[in-house]
Amino acid sequence: MSTSVHDQYTVVIGLEVHAQLLTHSKIYSSDSTVFGSAPNTQVSVITLAHPGTLPKLNRQVAELAIKMGLACHSEISRYQIFDRKNYFYPDLPKGYQLTQDHTPICKGGFISITTKSGERKIPLNRIHIEEDAGKSIHLEGETETRIDFNRAGVPLIEIVTEPALRSSEEAYALMTEIRKLVRYLEICDGNMEEGSLRCDANVSLMRKEAKEFGKKVEIKNMNSIRNVQRAIDYEIQRQLEILERGEVVVSETRTFNANTGQTYGMRTKEELNDYRYFPDPDLSPLQITEEWLDTIRASIPALPWQLKEKLVKDYKLPAYDAQVLTDSREMAQLFEQICVHTKNYKAVSNWLMGPVKSHLNETNQEAHQLPVSPARMAEVINLVETGIVSFAVASQKLFPELIKNPEADPETLAQQMNLIQDSNADSIQPIVEQIIREFPLKVEEYKKGKKAIVTMFMGEVMKRSKGKADPKLATELIVKKLNG
Repeated sequence: MSTSVHDQYTVVIGLEVHAQLLTHSKIYSSDSTVFGSAPNTQVSVITLAHPGTLPKLNRQVAELAIKMGLACHSEISRYQIFDRKNYFYPDLPKGYQLTQDHTPICKGGFISITTKSGERKIPLNRIHIEEDAGKSIHLEGETETRIDFNRAGVPLIEIVTEPALRSSEEAYALMTEIRKLVRYLEICDGNMEEGSLRCDANVSLMRKEAKEFGKKVEIKNMNSIRNVQRAIDYEIQRQLEILERGEVVVSETRTFNANTGQTYGMRTKEELNDYRYFPDPDLSPLQITEEWLDTIRASIPALPWQLKEKLVKDYKLPAYDAQVLTDSREMAQLFEQICVHTKNYKAVSNWLMGPVKSHLNETNQEAHQLPVSPARMAEVINLVETGIVSFAVASQKLFPELIKNPEADPETLAQQMNLIQDSNADSIQPIVEQIIREFPLKVEEYKKGKKAIVTMFMGEVMKRSKGKADPKLATELIVKKLNG
């Protein structure tokens, strides 16, 4: 499809993001919400909707939902009722889902995203609370479907955007921000692979001059943020080709196959009136008092943009560093904890974005699981900044050894490992002279203007000194000898 054809259409995207709340019990019963338990072991007569049973709202569900709403600048509904959303799936025990249609707990608001086009505020339509359904299991070779009701009744919030996104890049950025936000607030673990954060994307195309949106297609079953972007990209291209053939896009629900990178039709899209919403008679209305709201507001931690601003203002970090460090709350906290013991703030940032992050990625750990204490990390950083140990040696040899022996004193360990940097010109000078004698052709290249040859000589000095030569001093001696 040519670029000119793309330019004739506006892409319209809205996201519906379900976040499983971090409660110990379900939304309307005391059944456990632990992930990975044996099928149908976390159910009760309330989960299974036996006759005569009555649901009771889990107070923590409301509190966590309100936290998200306040973080998204939403209006909190002071008076709420619950509604029955009627549809039949075999894994929906009641035959309906308890949700909020008429009075969502959070109304409006926005989430800011940053893409290569700049910063945008993506408006939200609502955030409401509802219960999850169970899980249908289709095993290969079996004609029957197995049902696991463990997930039925698990509390969710659904974050619904306005149809304001205009590209898959924006959808990717928004999902990234939502995952970061729910983790900062500690209301959801954000794990898309386990299904605790799920995204449905509504995608449609409209001609630039059109007054109404085109027919929308809802895409489900995307288990990573990258796959959200891939699915939207494929669907945009698919709808473009349909429209350019003069055909009509069918409003339907489609699934995404991560292996093929394609979407496939599942069923025609339900309309709002198909669900026959009506107020649930078994649940009392929920009233949010100002005192309760103030208590919840006071419990909200510093949010990503607040911490980013703090790192730039108070610690004089570049905006890029602040963005990387605030990608997770734990990493931002670790930065500040280390900075209690050292004033080399930029060096702390470099270590966290470099060796520390590499170690955490390799071991699949979070920042708070780093075995080396903030005080010990500060000592390592100070050893480098004062020239006692080079950064290369500290990051490649001292830090890995400290991971194994986190209680060891870094300087003592460096001495035991013979890593103390050599800043004695008398010991480095002979190495420099020997190398320059061995590479006369490189010396000639340097004298003809190839100043980058100094890097090659430096590499030889570090190799022969086993990484102990002071890089700054060695460079000065090399340049002086070459220019002599």
